[in-house]
Amino acid sequence: MELYFKKPSKKTRMAMSEAAKEIDYAKNRGFEEIKLAQDKISNLTNHEHVKIVNSGNSAILAAMSTFKGKIMIPDQGGWTGFKNIAEFLGLETLEVPTELGIIDPCALDGIIKKYDPEALFITSFAGYIAEQPVKELFEVCEDREVVLVEDASGAIGDPQKKLSNGDHAHVIVASTGSPKIVNVGNGGFISTNDNNIFRESKFILKTLKADPITCTGIAEEVKNAPEILSKTIGACNLIKKEFQSAIHNDKRGISVALKTDDPKKIGYELRNNLNVEGRSIITTCPRYERLMIDVICLEIKNIDPRCLESTRINEIIQIVKEIIE
Repeated sequence: MELYFKKPSKKTRMAMSEAAKEIDYAKNRGFEEIKLAQDKISNLTNHEHVKIVNSGNSAILAAMSTFKGKIMIPDQGGWTGFKNIAEFLGLETLEVPTELGIIDPCALDGIIKKYDPEALFITSFAGYIAEQPVKELFEVCEDREVVLVEDASGAIGDPQKKLSNGDHAHVIVASTGSPKIVNVGNGGFISTNDNNIFRESKFILKTLKADPITCTGIAEEVKNAPEILSKTIGACNLIKKEFQSAIHNDKRGISVALKTDDPKKIGYELRNNLNVEGRSIITTCPRYERLMIDVICLEIKNIDPRCLESTRINEIIQIVKEIIE
């Protein structure tokens, strides 16, 4: 079957095109576009301060550069940028044990008391597969004076307000590159209520700022985030119901992980049968940014929302069943 890979909406592409023709860099214009994007993100994250940057990793770099002590990250289901950027900055990382990516708040409390870290970096969805108990983790961090940084690239606009919510995170970072929930091909942001974060990372934020064209795209595409996220989660729920091998089938996610004894073979066959404009929606594990066990992941988050209706998802289910079962 043929599927469409996620791309920015037509309105977003048109808005970016118009911005490219109208913005006069020689006259240092574009402030209005930047401010509009920052205001739109602020409304979604419920954080007072927002900066748009040129990538999600730039946002992580800006946030992480403000710390000097130990940085906690999940032992799986996190983002490789957490490790790489911490190493670049010379920061010590402490891997928090998880249940297939999910952090237990009580266990986290014990780790904090034992090791006295400065911050915890997590993704809203562990490995994109299952949502973290972000509010509960935040409460532990708040009590222990640890900064919780949530990478909400896969959760912007959560209708349930459990994820990408500034009430449950000291800092939120995200990518707006392809194929994230807010997808304009590049860019990212960092938001917080603590302006000291921005003061301490001022040079990085200025160096890695996004251009007004990207900001124009973000301001337009962010309007679609709640609907895109809801459709993606709904499609994943339909798939999980059909497979006993699904990991975390009781939790919301934007990708689906299925246990298999031979992920490389199954992954190869699925890639040949699920055509997404020549691109892949299959990830094989073990892999840190997903799970450290033998599974294949169906990256439903990469599929264009037009292809997330039940009829198309049922076709995907049948193809996967023929190959994996």
